[in-house]
Amino acid sequence: MSGVLACTNLEETLYSEIPDSIYPENEQQASLILLPAYDRLQGWTDWAGWWFAQEITADLVVCPTRHTDWDDGGKWRELHLHTWNHDTEALVQMWPNYFEGIMACNKIADMLDPNSENPAVKATFAKLKIIRAYYYYCAIDNYGDVPYLTSFNDAPQQPQKTRRASIFTHLVREIEESIPYLPSGQGSKNAVNRGMAFSLLAKLYLNAAVYTGTAQWAKAEAACDSVIALNYSLESDVLAPFKTANKTSPENIFTIGYDENLKKGFNLHMRTLHYNHNQKYDMSVSPWNGFAVIGEHYDRYDDADKRKAGYFLTGPQTKSDGTPLIDGESGQVVNLTKEIPALIMTPANQTPQQIRCSGFRASKFEVRVGAGQDLSNDFPIFRYADILLMKAETMVRQGKNGDSYLNQVRQRAGVLPYTNVTLDQILDERARELFWEGHRRQDLIRFGKFIGVNNNRWRDQMNVVPVANELLFMIPREQTDKNPNLLLEPIN
Repeated sequence: MSGVLACTNLEETLYSEIPDSIYPENEQQASLILLPAYDRLQGWTDWAGWWFAQEITADLVVCPTRHTDWDDGGKWRELHLHTWNHDTEALVQMWPNYFEGIMACNKIADMLDPNSENPAVKATFAKLKIIRAYYYYCAIDNYGDVPYLTSFNDAPQQPQKTRRASIFTHLVREIEESIPYLPSGQGSKNAVNRGMAFSLLAKLYLNAAVYTGTAQWAKAEAACDSVIALNYSLESDVLAPFKTANKTSPENIFTIGYDENLKKGFNLHMRTLHYNHNQKYDMSVSPWNGFAVIGEHYDRYDDADKRKAGYFLTGPQTKSDGTPLIDGESGQVVNLTKEIPALIMTPANQTPQQIRCSGFRASKFEVRVGAGQDLSNDFPIFRYADILLMKAETMVRQGKNGDSYLNQVRQRAGVLPYTNVTLDQILDERARELFWEGHRRQDLIRFGKFIGVNNNRWRDQMNVVPVANELLFMIPREQTDKNPNLLLEPIN
C-alpha cells in the first residue's frame, strides 16, 4: 500500500487479522496494540512541522536570520510572512505525518473484528477511532479538504479529497459514538482517555464555524462541561504543567510523551536558547540561538503576572553559578533585548550583540540541569487551563458571562480578575496562557484576526506579498505530483 495518499510507506508487518496470540483480551494488551497509532505524534514539535506551522505563522514567535544562522533558504520567513508555497518545508512535513498516523490507525482497525463483543476490542476500536479523529482534525485544520479514508486494505491508490465540512461530521459522530466505550477514569495522559476525547470534541465544535460555516457554541460548551466533570484541576504553580516531571500533572489531559534517551524529538529549547545558555543550565550541548518572542506579545503581560517571569528569559543572563554569562563571540554579557530590529540581521545592519541577543527567549518548559538536545518533559496537546478558557469563550459567544471560568486562570497567574470579560480579552488571555503550545494560529483564525497578522511588522519592510489564501496551507507539491486527484474538487 505504499501508494496510499501518495505519501506513506509504512513498514510494519501487516496481517489480515490479529493473531490469537496478540488479540486484545484486556486493556493492557489493547494498549500495546495501539502503540503504532501514536508514533507520528513524536515529531509534532520538530520534524513533523506541526508546531512551526502553528506558532511561527502567528504573532507570538519569530525566527530571525542571525547572520549566517537560521536563514535556511528562507523557510522560517515564509511561515511568518505568510508567503509559504507548495514546497515550504514545515508544510511538506505535516501532510505525510498526519496521513501516516491515519494509515497506522486504519491498519489496526482492519485487523480487528468490528462485530466482536469483547469489551477490550470495543475499547480498542473506540480509542483507535478517536486518535484517528485527532489526526484528521489536524489535517482539516491546516489543509481544509483532504482525503477521508477509514480502511488501509480498501484504500484507493490515488484518493480524492472530501470536503472539510463532511469530514467534520464524520469525526464528531465517531467520537461521540466511541466515548461510551472508554474507561471512566482519566487514564494515561499519553493515550486516548475520556478527557482527551471530550477535549477533541470541544475543539471541533469550537471551530465548527471555520470548518463548516455554522457555529456550534452550545455543543462546544457542553463538551467543555464534560471535561470539567472529570475532575482535572489547575496546578498552583503556573510552570508545573511544563516541568520535566510533568507526566502526572492533574492539569494535563492529553500529552505527547517524550524521553531524552528513549523517545526523542522535543528540542524547542535548543531552538530558542542563546548559544551560551548551556552554561546557565550546565547542558551537555550548546543551543542554537534561534526562535525569539515578539516584543508586543511580551507586553501583553502585567508585571505582576507570574507567567511573565516564568515563561521568558529577558535582559542580562547568568551562568548556573550566578556569574555573568558571556557571549562567546563578542565577549560581552549576554543581554537579551525585547526589540528584534529585522528578520534578516547581518553585520551590515546590526551589531554582533544585536544579531546574537535580539529577542527575549522562551523558558516555559523546564530545562533540567544537565539537559541535552532532547527534553523529557511531556508536551500538552490538551490542558485544563485551555478547557476553562474555551468554556469562557463559548459562554460569551452565546451572550452569557464567562468570568468565573477565565478568572480561574488569571487568579492562578496572580493578576486581577475581569468583570464582564469580552472576546478580545479572551483572545489575549489565550495568548498569555497558551503561549508556545501550538494554539495561536487556530485561535487567530477563529477570531478573524489571522489574515495580515504580521502586516505592520516586517512585510512592508521586506516588500513581500502574502499568499492568496492565508487561512489554509497548500497541499505539498510532492503529494500532488504523486496523486493528481488531490488537485481536483472534493467528491462530497
